[in-house]
Amino acid sequence: MSTTLPNGKRLRQSTGTEQRSEAEAFLAKLKLDSYRELHFGIKPQRSWQEAVVRFLAVKATLRDVKGYQGICRRLHEYLGDFSLNQINGDVIWNIIQGEMKRGNAVATINRHLAVTRAILRMARDEWQWIDSMPKIRLLSGEVERDRWLTREEADRLISASPPHLTSLIRFALATGCRAREITSLEWHRVDLERKTAWLDKTKNGTPRGVPLNSDAIEVLLSVQGNHPQYCFTYQKQPIKTAITNHAWYAAIEKAGLSDLRFHDLRHTWASWHRQAGTSCDELKDLGGWKSRSMVDRYAKFATEQLTVAASRIESGRVANVVNLVTFMSRQENQKVCA
Repeated sequence: MSTTLPNGKRLRQSTGTEQRSEAEAFLAKLKLDSYRELHFGIKPQRSWQEAVVRFLAVKATLRDVKGYQGICRRLHEYLGDFSLNQINGDVIWNIIQGEMKRGNAVATINRHLAVTRAILRMARDEWQWIDSMPKIRLLSGEVERDRWLTREEADRLISASPPHLTSLIRFALATGCRAREITSLEWHRVDLERKTAWLDKTKNGTPRGVPLNSDAIEVLLSVQGNHPQYCFTYQKQPIKTAITNHAWYAAIEKAGLSDLRFHDLRHTWASWHRQAGTSCDELKDLGGWKSRSMVDRYAKFATEQLTVAASRIESGRVANVVNLVTFMSRQENQKVCA
């Protein structure tokens, strides 16, 4: 079809059908929607599928775009036939019930709900396709992963790992860097004299500097000269595949560990810092987190600042506590006497 809509927009596109009657009906609908929007301010109906296409286009440059694609494919089962205006609380409830019947965990269902909410918010706030959206609350009861290694467990893992994996593990425990940040680290972004590395490929897309302690420096010196560009390699070639491969799982089994991911080394690094007295604000800057809330999860590992408060009601200092029952009784007696 080739036409100009009532709002002045020029269209040159396929109608998606070989039947003339269907093509004419489709064109008529576009003209009617355009007329209503122009004269009455009524927005044309937009489908969930249209919103998904634009959402994935916006997220196309992100490293985890494949994760978004997988979730959108699953959501298509529930929302694929709906227009955005038809999505209400009952439709959202169907998503929850359907995923529960599949036996999915609360965390998995919440990821589906979060993506649904993100798409609808973009459609309302950024694209102005809809005026309102249902309120979508994430389910409670999601168990936060809390896996970290003791010093003894970390030593066992290092001893059980091959040389290239040992360097990766030691650097992760010394700096808290993520797997991709480590494997993509290049020598021109490392200054051993200033004890600093600059990361350009971070999870949130914001470059940051990483201070290198003596452990990190020792690791870098041990791999220096293996490759002219990349710091960490396997058989003197850049690491392009995932770190959690056969060598990783073999090392975990040999070390007698279980339920361990490479990212848990970052949690271990943060937990060790808090146990050593590093403040949450310092840890936030060290780890490159944008939000303080992401760091507060490690607050439980540091209780030194609360020791004084905890000691205020020790048995030897009970006299400092006011006997409220006796105090209240005296007040009542004074009122009666009066």
